[in-house]
Amino acid sequence: MSPIAIAIIVIGIAAFLAVTIIWGIRAHHHQISAGREELVGKTAEVLIALKPKGVVFIQGERWKAIAEKGWVESGEEVVITKVVGLKLWVIKK
Repeated sequence: MSPIAIAIIVIGIAAFLAVTIIWGIRAHHHQISAGREELVGKTAEVLIALKPKGVVFIQGERWKAIAEKGWVESGEEVVITKVVGLKLWVIKK
């Protein structure tokens, strides 16, 4: 094999490793933004009226919810205050 071909292969491998390492380091610096912990403070739409229990829709998912104060009718928006197990506690927006 010619020295030029070997040099090109070595430079290509070195560039690939450098980019892979940089992306790996950046990935470790980002905070995870998924899961139920991230729902607190977000707005959801009520599907089944909260009297005080019902169902809300957020981020493409249906969740069981409990209204902290009063009733909330279907179609209204609520803000998630906490997540306990698989239930959301909400207040009217």
